[in-house]
Amino acid sequence: MTLAAEIPSSYDSILPLDQEAKSSPEHDPLKTAQGVYVTVHGHFYQPPRENPYLDAIERQPSASPFHDWNERIHWECYRPNAFARVLNDRGEVVKIVNNYEYMSFNIGPTLMSWLERHDGSVYQRILEADAKSCDRLNGHGNAIAQVYNHIILPLANERDKHTQIRWGKEDFRSRFGRDPEGMWLAETAVDYATLEALVAEDIKFIILAPSQAQRCRPIPTGDDSGGQWHEVGGNQIDPTRPYRCYLDSDESDKKDYIDIFFYDGPISRDMGFSDVVYNSHHFAGRIGAAIRGDHRQSQLISVATDGETFGHHKKGTEKTLAYAFIGEFPRHGWTVTNFAHYLSLNPPSWEVKLKSVTAWSCAHGVDRWQDDCGCGGEGGVWHQKWRRPLRNALNWLRDQLIDVYEEYGNTLFRDPWQARDEYIHVMGDRSPANIHRFLSHHQTRKLQAAEQVEALRLLEMQRHSLLMFTSCGWFFEEISRPEGTQILRYASRALELAGDVAGVQLEKGFLKRLGLAPSNVEEFKHGAEIYRQLVLTAQIGFKEVAAHYAITSLFNHHKNTVPQQQSDEHPHSHHQRVYCYNAHELDYHRQSLGPLTMAVGHLQLVSDITWESENLVFAVLHLGGWDFHCCIQQFAGRRNYSQIKEKLFTSLQQASVAHVILVMTQLFGDDTFSLQTLFAEERHRIMRLLSQDTLARLDQLYTQAYRDNYGVIMAFHRDDLEVPRELQVAAEIALGYRCLTTLKSLEQDITDLQLSRNLMGELEAIATEAKHLRCQLNIPDGNQILEQLIVRLLWQLLYDANSKIDADIQRLERLIDIGHELHLGINLNHSQELYWSCLHSQILPRITSIDSEAETMQCRQLLKLGQKLAVDVSPYLDKLL
Repeated sequence: MTLAAEIPSSYDSILPLDQEAKSSPEHDPLKTAQGVYVTVHGHFYQPPRENPYLDAIERQPSASPFHDWNERIHWECYRPNAFARVLNDRGEVVKIVNNYEYMSFNIGPTLMSWLERHDGSVYQRILEADAKSCDRLNGHGNAIAQVYNHIILPLANERDKHTQIRWGKEDFRSRFGRDPEGMWLAETAVDYATLEALVAEDIKFIILAPSQAQRCRPIPTGDDSGGQWHEVGGNQIDPTRPYRCYLDSDESDKKDYIDIFFYDGPISRDMGFSDVVYNSHHFAGRIGAAIRGDHRQSQLISVATDGETFGHHKKGTEKTLAYAFIGEFPRHGWTVTNFAHYLSLNPPSWEVKLKSVTAWSCAHGVDRWQDDCGCGGEGGVWHQKWRRPLRNALNWLRDQLIDVYEEYGNTLFRDPWQARDEYIHVMGDRSPANIHRFLSHHQTRKLQAAEQVEALRLLEMQRHSLLMFTSCGWFFEEISRPEGTQILRYASRALELAGDVAGVQLEKGFLKRLGLAPSNVEEFKHGAEIYRQLVLTAQIGFKEVAAHYAITSLFNHHKNTVPQQQSDEHPHSHHQRVYCYNAHELDYHRQSLGPLTMAVGHLQLVSDITWESENLVFAVLHLGGWDFHCCIQQFAGRRNYSQIKEKLFTSLQQASVAHVILVMTQLFGDDTFSLQTLFAEERHRIMRLLSQDTLARLDQLYTQAYRDNYGVIMAFHRDDLEVPRELQVAAEIALGYRCLTTLKSLEQDITDLQLSRNLMGELEAIATEAKHLRCQLNIPDGNQILEQLIVRLLWQLLYDANSKIDADIQRLERLIDIGHELHLGINLNHSQELYWSCLHSQILPRITSIDSEAETMQCRQLLKLGQKLAVDVSPYLDKLL
């Protein structure tokens, strides 16, 4: 849908919200409660998806063409909201809005950690948005905290409640540089014990669904004993005001309380399940209809939904939101605010009592996360009888792990539970110096190296015991879904760590209880079988990491032969990261004989997380193609290692595959690893490497077939006949190969003006040829190269003092045209954002001080480049014409 009817003819008329407030200082709604306020809250969250053994998200094919679901939703939602476009009727960018600057939001700590690692620019935009909202709203930022990994607090034990809140607060503080005023509860699940924990941790307010309120009344004042309670248990509560919820049942002793906002239920529901957010005018109209006409001094219309609604669930609606914030809402005279700011202007004058235990996504209290209540299985034939046994099994495991933690933790930590609460400081920074600081602060005495490992294992055991309660594991209809499997993987890791520390064997008891959780999938039957098939098979130990290193070493060219005799300090050792492990290669030797290649090495692996380490010996034989034979064993001394190496390379000289494998088996035993053993990411990389020669030969064959039959293909097109599929495919592959090869050459030679012009001419010829032959080029790598080239040239033009402006502008415009002519579907978002920033910081200021015709020409060229990038510069270009 277009937003054309909503956009002013010039974006000069769109003022930042703080400027609008300053236009009438005597009636400033940011300082005094007056009029209508609007708050849109986005709950941004992704469940933890990391492999518990690697501390990284592995490729998820269901998210294709993206690496994983975090990445896919990021490009559809989190990034677009940080750079939300407001477009005119020509599809040109009128303004780029940081939606996080105007909306209330919480972003789950596990998601924020991912954003920080994978897109620093968006992460910084989110932090900047909160800081700017603090400046605009009297010190009250848009961001609020979230319970750490989205567990259902009413179902957690008392200690876990507090740890989840403390971890959520500390993660928030470390990122936003301030204490959170409010906190988002997973699924808004709440009971009075949860409120008590929130108050004890100094949380000022929460946000709930209107269905969670039971009754309300005006707060008694002075000698007034209070008015009559109004029953609002059927969603009748007025959501336009804040409420105070007292924890004390004694009417005469109301000291502890928390403030609560209830979002507008009907509008919030429509945002998720209707088309109201596809048009900002309709969205504003829906909010306007909720305004109460009772002449009160101020009121708040607040709505809340999953933040992923804007862009992921409903594509393009981040644009709706952006224009609503900077256009529609101000036009109606409404003040865009957040909950904390409104609360500072308008403290509650009503109190509320809540239903005993509730959540926004379950009509049966919190049974969706512990019982077969029907929620999550609507319209389906599958039961959820597995929920209660799964909850019981994990509760049992949690209690067993508490015993282990207290027994062994008391010997290592002054206060084990305080150490767990403060472990959040390590989870965000696993540098050795930071871990040493943490251990020094909490240890009962100076810990030996082995004791440090035990301490970290215990803390990791507790971290995984909390992760295994992530709410998503119960949310859907079947226990064997990825969400259910993921929490079982966390449980498995916790079990493993408990065994490492205490030697306890808890898995049998856990499986017995999981066996009571019936699956809807015949193949699995019950939770214990899911655990055996999907969890145990995914466990990773030091040997798997070593095998990964060994096989990939054959494709790394950083080394050939490492000296076999080294000192104990291993001064020449090679270091490499393998996910959350540090690999120290202490010796490595590789030999090839015909199609066979063998590598033998001595490797020390150290976990960044628990500091546990192992010394291992590996031998890997590449038989050619896809066949690998890898063996691993413990390092048993240099003499033994030297003998192993000598026997293996002697066997290789016989050039007999059977003999080499026999010797490997005699030396290492029957346990072997292959290409399939590799972690998926590296396996796919090696598969591509192994396929390169074959693909190159195929490209050449298709190219030859295309050249030999070019005249025939053209004849079919001239007579408007369908080209035989084999010939059309040959044409598309040949032209795609030629295009990608040219783009790679251009990437290398972009700084050479003449050569780059020639290569662009070749790309234009390819585009013309593809058009005549009706070929659709499918070269994703080419898209990426072209997009990066445009950004690179644009940055050079705008920020490099040595840039040749005329030539660089011409090359940029030509590259953009080539992208369109090739129909590659190039994405110019990064280039638009770079240009937009420079437009206001450099180009427009330069226009105001033009003093020559040459400068006028350059500024005109720069503005026309903006047109080429689909940025609306017409108001400024008109002034120069």
